[in-house]
Amino acid sequence: MVALGSATANGQTIFAKNSDRPKDECQPLELRGRRRHSKSAQARCQYLTIAQAEETFRHIGSHPHWCWGYEHGFNEHQVVIGNEGLSSKFKFEEPKLIGMELLRLGLERGRTAAEAVEAITGLISTHGQGKFSNDEGTRTYDNGYIVADPDEAYVIETAGHHWAVKEVQDTIGISNVYSVEDDYARLSPTCRQTAEERGWWDADHEPFSFADAFSKSSDRSEGSGAMRRARSCAVLKMKRGDIDTRCMMDLLSDHSDGKQPEEPFRKDYQTDVGICVHSEKGVTAASLVADLCSDGSRLPVYWCSFYSPCLGVFFPVFIEGRLPEALGVGESQQSWRSPWWRFHKLAHLASERPEERRPVLDEEWSGIQRQFFGTAALAARTGRELLDKDQSDEAKAHLTEFMEESVNTVLSKTSELLERFT
Repeated sequence: MVALGSATANGQTIFAKNSDRPKDECQPLELRGRRRHSKSAQARCQYLTIAQAEETFRHIGSHPHWCWGYEHGFNEHQVVIGNEGLSSKFKFEEPKLIGMELLRLGLERGRTAAEAVEAITGLISTHGQGKFSNDEGTRTYDNGYIVADPDEAYVIETAGHHWAVKEVQDTIGISNVYSVEDDYARLSPTCRQTAEERGWWDADHEPFSFADAFSKSSDRSEGSGAMRRARSCAVLKMKRGDIDTRCMMDLLSDHSDGKQPEEPFRKDYQTDVGICVHSEKGVTAASLVADLCSDGSRLPVYWCSFYSPCLGVFFPVFIEGRLPEALGVGESQQSWRSPWWRFHKLAHLASERPEERRPVLDEEWSGIQRQFFGTAALAARTGRELLDKDQSDEAKAHLTEFMEESVNTVLSKTSELLERFT
């Protein structure tokens, strides 16, 4: 989801994303510094090697442990991107680029949301999207994206080598369902021709709908993706002018079944549906709320959560400092050193005795969340002031120390709760 400044309480763009993945697939955070590359340099992606950009920007991404790319992330220019899997009519028979790689490449190459969109769509046109070919049993899919910066946001929906770009006017939510119909700003050059040649679109039918032409599903109003998109769009519209980071966190933690899209937030999960996902097929494995800033009054704050957002806490991250080492720990096997695996364990323990343990988690984490709101706001202002005084080293040291303290608070609490529940 994204809400531009015209719709938020603080007048700044706020972005939010849940990453739905297999329930035991660890998803740590990774920081990559800004780098200059030679003109002949190559970028080695998951399955392809492509031409490298002359410069790649500093960024942080949330990535499945096996994957070169990210489910969501942000860069030094306040460009933030999240993706959603889409099912198109194309059949993938060979590895090409995958959606999470395209997201990372957009962060590496975009100074603005518009530049990131150009990077992603250009790479899709050139290389296309292909089959996942690994040992993780990951299904193959096309992708939809929200790409945002402090001033604007875009939706990209894709199918093979083709894409449509829609400009966000106020608020919007996307999910695992095609939604860009004839309201696009731009289409890939041979998009309509391909759809007509394959019999997916009648040449005499106007206007051309990207979603109708390429969606595998003939009824895009049904299914969990349609429900979650309707729920997020309804809530954002209803709360226009009052949307803040807390609202976005509540929306990412929501378990409404979507039958009443405008009902109050629900934190109980008695079904397998909801924006926050708990099921054998998949779970919400990581989340992000990005509180951007266009006026230079403070630094942007990136709120990250591991595993189920409804059972945990969003901790603040700043790209200007050094990311705490613990946040990048996490592989295929459980590890006590990994915050992600700790939250994974807490969520499963809570599901064993929900009536007893969920209230404990709510109470313990809500107090820490309130504390983080206050301390992160101060850190964002202090960091900005130091940078404005050309005290870059002091700013980075201050923010690094702040993030370490915040992560240590989280780790200490997870240790306490795990001991309490076991």
